[in-house]
Amino acid sequence: MQRLATGDPVGAAALFARAAALDPGAGTLWLNLANAQRQSGDEAGEAASLARVLAIDARDLAGLIRSAELHERCGNLAKAVIAWSGVLAVAPPIAETAPPLSDVLTHAAAFVTARNADFAATIDAALAPAVAAVAPAARRRFDEAVAVATGRRRIYLNDCAGLHFPFLPADGYFVREHFPWLAAFEAQTPAIRAEVEALLGTGGGDGIEPYVVMDAGAPPNKWTALDKSFDWSCYYLWQYGKPIDAALARCPATAAAIAAVPRVELPSRAPTAFFSILKPHTRIPAHTGVSNTRTTVHLPLIVPPGCGFRVGNETRPWVVGQAFAFDDTIEHEAWNDSDEVRVILIIDVWNPYLTAEEKGLLQEFYRATDASGHNPEPRD
Repeated sequence: MQRLATGDPVGAAALFARAAALDPGAGTLWLNLANAQRQSGDEAGEAASLARVLAIDARDLAGLIRSAELHERCGNLAKAVIAWSGVLAVAPPIAETAPPLSDVLTHAAAFVTARNADFAATIDAALAPAVAAVAPAARRRFDEAVAVATGRRRIYLNDCAGLHFPFLPADGYFVREHFPWLAAFEAQTPAIRAEVEALLGTGGGDGIEPYVVMDAGAPPNKWTALDKSFDWSCYYLWQYGKPIDAALARCPATAAAIAAVPRVELPSRAPTAFFSILKPHTRIPAHTGVSNTRTTVHLPLIVPPGCGFRVGNETRPWVVGQAFAFDDTIEHEAWNDSDEVRVILIIDVWNPYLTAEEKGLLQEFYRATDASGHNPEPRD
């Protein structure tokens, strides 16, 4: 260390090499040797010493950082991306670190982001002719795969609080072709909206209730701010597979539209259909649903500017009268940044990938679980 301090990295390296040879399992000695070799310009020796550090402990943060810096300094950009990604995987979050480590991690994140962007641009250019020859709907899954491979998107999987039905595609938004009845459903928008406006015009309306109602004594969590709050409220038309007769009688056009939909039917669980009412400047936190056997359909009714909805990687605006279907066991969130209320009609239908036999078996499964008296699955 004295020789390093006096500008003799070659002499320091010789001494560190002797020490490392005597105690080859001490990663610190190899790291010191790599540091001296770096200062002396011995890149091959530095690489070999850093390899010994990581052979002792593949998660050694200092070794990972020095290795990433070496690859970047030598222009080995592909290896540098891998090395800097390893640093980010091992290191604590940047917000929890102080300089100089936070500066290193900031550089690592910027480097990986920039290189991934360059890689993505190169891939996009190479694929452009082939991609242009395929319709967007036909290449949807391929586009997503390339976006994930190039670091622009992440993979979201089903996260079910209840029954997870294996082997169903983990698709955020479903394509419309699965739901040929959507156009007829959308055509009822003006009549349904008129009923909602009449409902809201009563000054709140009997039957409107907070959507989030936590059990007493529940620990603070992401839902605490919305607990028993009318910032996100609902007006149930069906709940847990049972019709709310008074609500359906009050909204006959909506009742008829729901009746025409091939709803999911699960004993004491589904369908559920309701008006979802989100007050101005309210955000619904990212969350997942109960079971991927169901599909959630949104029919936007009142949508001021500044509202949005995200499922997995894809954010969409609500457009009045344009329904869409999604898997609510994929992480999703919603927001209303406007100064006005936002209202949509939500209804459960079957996951379109289920067969008729599977639907029947699922109904029997839930009848059996109810009869047993032991049912660990939450209903909502």
